[in-house]
Amino acid sequence: MTITAPVTADIPETPAPEPTAPFLRACHRLSTVHTPVWLMRQAGRYMAEYRAIRAQHSMLDVIQTPELAAAVTMQPIDAFNLDAAIIFADILPPLIGMGLQLEFVKGEGPVIHNPITRAYDIDRLATPPAAETMPATLEAIRLVAAELGPRDLCTGDFDGDHVPDMFLVNFGAATAVHHLVLGQ
Repeated sequence: MTITAPVTADIPETPAPEPTAPFLRACHRLSTVHTPVWLMRQAGRYMAEYRAIRAQHSMLDVIQTPELAAAVTMQPIDAFNLDAAIIFADILPPLIGMGLQLEFVKGEGPVIHNPITRAYDIDRLATPPAAETMPATLEAIRLVAAELGPRDLCTGDFDGDHVPDMFLVNFGAATAVHHLVLGQ
């Protein structure tokens, strides 16, 4: 038996241009003019501008309104001249597109009103593409990228797969960590 390698076209590889943004240069382990700075949870209680928006809008409203999410994303960039903007979003709203009823309850945190409690509940979960379930976040990314232009980088916050899972099975914010860490 003779094994042959698959036939591939002889296409010369064009190296990607070297990034210029400090954050991207650091990601590629290239020298930077300064140590890039970005903050997790950039928009938060420490900014009066953020508190003003949240006084009038729920967390989910801010996430689901591209102009608000973009404004909140840009607040720390404009105030502190950070090297990367972290798009204002959350890991749980994709669950809405899967058919779950999500609410951020003041003083309690995220709550799923129709959690998975039986094995057959999994069959009712939908898996539509992000363009259908997260259009507001995708539009917020476009707005922020247009505002940033070439000066900065827009990135996201990517948490572990099991965090949304904990909420799916009706473990609230406080018990999610307990069940994940202790396996109970």
